[in-house]
Amino acid sequence: MKSTFPLIFLFILASAASAQVTISGKLKDNKGRPLPGATVSIKDSYDGGLVDSLGNFKFTTSEKGEHLLVASNMGYKGFEEKIVIGSENITRDISLKEEISELKAVTVISGSFAAGDTKRAATVLNSIDVATVGGGNADITAAVKTLPGAQQVGEQEGLFVRGGAGYETKQFIDGTLVNNPYNTSVPDIASRGRFSPFLFKGTVFSTGGYSALYGEALSSALILESIDFPERSAANLSLSPIIVGAGFQQLADNKKSSWGVNYNYVNLIAYFNIVKQKPDYFKMPEFHSGDANFRFRTKRGGMVKYYTTFSKSTLGLRREDIDSTDLKDAFGLDNINWYNNLSWRENLGKGWKMNIGSGYSTNTDKLSQELQDRNKTQQYFPDRPWATGKNFSIHNRQDLSQLKAVFEKRLFGISAIRFGSEYMYFYNSSNYNNLQSTLKEHFYSVFAETDIYVTNDLAAKIGGRFERSSIIDKSNFAPRISFAYKVGEGAQVSAAYGIFYQKPENQQLIFTQNLDYTKATHYILTYQKSTNDRIFRAEAYYKKYDDLVKTVPVTSSYGTYNNNGTGYAKGIEFFWRDKKSIKNFDYWISYSYLDTKRDYLNYTGLLRPNFATPHTASFVMKRFFLDMKTGFNFTYTFATGRPYYNFIYTNIGNKYSIADQGKTKQFHNLGFSMNYVPSAGKINPKVFWVLVASVTNVLGYEPVYGYNYSWNGMNKQPITNTAPRFYFIGAFFSWGVDRTQDAINNNL
Repeated sequence: MKSTFPLIFLFILASAASAQVTISGKLKDNKGRPLPGATVSIKDSYDGGLVDSLGNFKFTTSEKGEHLLVASNMGYKGFEEKIVIGSENITRDISLKEEISELKAVTVISGSFAAGDTKRAATVLNSIDVATVGGGNADITAAVKTLPGAQQVGEQEGLFVRGGAGYETKQFIDGTLVNNPYNTSVPDIASRGRFSPFLFKGTVFSTGGYSALYGEALSSALILESIDFPERSAANLSLSPIIVGAGFQQLADNKKSSWGVNYNYVNLIAYFNIVKQKPDYFKMPEFHSGDANFRFRTKRGGMVKYYTTFSKSTLGLRREDIDSTDLKDAFGLDNINWYNNLSWRENLGKGWKMNIGSGYSTNTDKLSQELQDRNKTQQYFPDRPWATGKNFSIHNRQDLSQLKAVFEKRLFGISAIRFGSEYMYFYNSSNYNNLQSTLKEHFYSVFAETDIYVTNDLAAKIGGRFERSSIIDKSNFAPRISFAYKVGEGAQVSAAYGIFYQKPENQQLIFTQNLDYTKATHYILTYQKSTNDRIFRAEAYYKKYDDLVKTVPVTSSYGTYNNNGTGYAKGIEFFWRDKKSIKNFDYWISYSYLDTKRDYLNYTGLLRPNFATPHTASFVMKRFFLDMKTGFNFTYTFATGRPYYNFIYTNIGNKYSIADQGKTKQFHNLGFSMNYVPSAGKINPKVFWVLVASVTNVLGYEPVYGYNYSWNGMNKQPITNTAPRFYFIGAFFSWGVDRTQDAINNNL
């Protein structure tokens, strides 16, 4: 009897084994790559197995009848298939499709350098980067000019991008247009931007092919997104020989609302007494500026943000008059600027989002010029042609009111569609020597754009924009499309095509409103690889200009305008940034090759514009020494010479001719800054402060940006810097916010 139990037990085991079925096969993705670690199993059972490194799987089951064979792997769509389990082994080959996700999906980046706190942004510059570009003095435009595509124009404000004039680049804050992003210009002197880089959390510098959500920029768009909340409540103080400032930011205990105010006063009298300037400043540059903000979360998790800034500035300077030996030109400027921006973004549910932005800005300039003798007495010479226009008074006012609404709907996966409309009302009033002119413009646009993700490796952005201008009584439609394809780990190829329109400038519309839009067609091809704090980018482009504004002589040196101008720009650009190879060392290199010509304004034909040069390169490096608690920052910029022309009106043929032309010498600039951070290495210091020192043009190289000509063209004067170098030293204090780690991590 005892010997019977082992026999029965062995029989049961044998029967169970003979009842089991083996399920095996291969599991790969839709590109034929094995997915080791994926699971394959019978649904609602304990039977299953893992996929090996070659994509093979194998397991046994005692289940019978109809069941579901399932397979899964993180980042891929699940797989299910009905199978009938009998007595025969089963073999299945399974293919999993990759799940499209924001973390893994390719990003369309042609023509754009993005920086921000979004997970998919290709980070190039953030606010700390802007503040620590050697010799850049925390000016956003100065930092952006170290990126490929931007030209080194030092005698006037603006971003000159890929053969485009400065007015062809527009700036946007939280989706709405900034009408006067720079301080009012002074002849032959570039002015700074109005906004601090620390106001913004995200930056997109689009050198072409930008989104259909934006318009009125023929060449480029600088798109800025303001921060949501400060890190914590804090007070700040700024002290230097030229600036005194203070501010306060209050963050609510629940971190759902905040408000803040800041004030700065700048006066250059002490600085100019030490560092002599070429112009004779009879009224020292003086600037008052203040800003305020409030922000709060809505009940649905949305965000409302309001920002306002007010500034007042004044200055006066004299220069030698180019047409005489004993007279001077005295120029004066008074400016008042007020800017307001209100935005509201909200999650509406069921895949819907809303962004509403509104803005109002007003800018008033009082400009004057007098022809003065050595005793500073105004002089008039009505019978001498060279003195025409040298005594004038101008009072300009520019107002912009705008409203913009954008709605977004999630379609499938992470694909989405955005659409909306905007309205802008421009009011421009000008009084020139008591001659009054007024321009009023109602500008409308509607737009739509969709992001389509076919796979994580392939995406497209397709959109279009319709615009209507009342002042020229014209409409346009601008299609835009771009693609991106992932070609390796962190690497992608992108292509973009788009048409962009821009109204003529106010200085032209004052004389005639019988004009059309100017037009540029962009073609862009980009390769970018970004991994482990390194980024390499190469981009080729071609841009065709049509309907540029031309100046047509009419029996005298004065003229009218038409849209017969043309032009092109083409080139290739490279960018390399490395923050990993050397500890606490960050550097980037950019290079731009530009071939461009245009026939516009009073040009005699297709010529290289006087703001463009074929070769431009920048080398930026930053090194923080923790033991010294000090960061050192250098920026070197090089550009080949720019062309210059002296166009004159000739009665022969009623046209313009070139009386003189040439090319300026090469441009070199070495900028330096250092930042001493006493609290570096300390835990929770009560006061965070930074001592900053900065020098532009360290080597004292004297650039020549072009030439001014006398009335008869016999005398020309080079346009250069007002002083060989600009020096800055200051201390910045903050109570409540410790940015030490930012300083170290970002090489402050």
